[in-house]
Amino acid sequence: EDQVVNGHDEKENNPFAEYMWMENEEDFNRQVEEELQEQEFLDRCFQEMLEEEDQDWFIPSRDLPQGMGQLQQQLNGLSVGDSHSSEDILSKSNLNPDAKEFVPGVKY
Repeated sequence: EDQVVNGHDEKENNPFAEYMWMENEEDFNRQVEEELQEQEFLDRCFQEMLEEEDQDWFIPSRDLPQGMGQLQQQLNGLSVGDSHSSEDILSKSNLNPDAKEFVPGVKY
């Protein structure tokens, strides 16, 4: 049977091993503080990047003058109506239905 001395097995080298980090507590604290500062710096950089990206986007409600917002809403409400049938439009057209298709850069 193993003998127990002061609540620790005799085979255990250093009964205070789990507390050895306290020996260098100042170094440990400095390291943790540096990590926290680095994380805070990265968070600030990321936030600034997001703010710059927001400035690059065109947001009508923010970037257009006040009166333009109402005009924008009116334009959004417009749609192409089906009030005229396609046959009606074609009968009034003065375009040649037999004409060749226009291709830019090609001479006929």
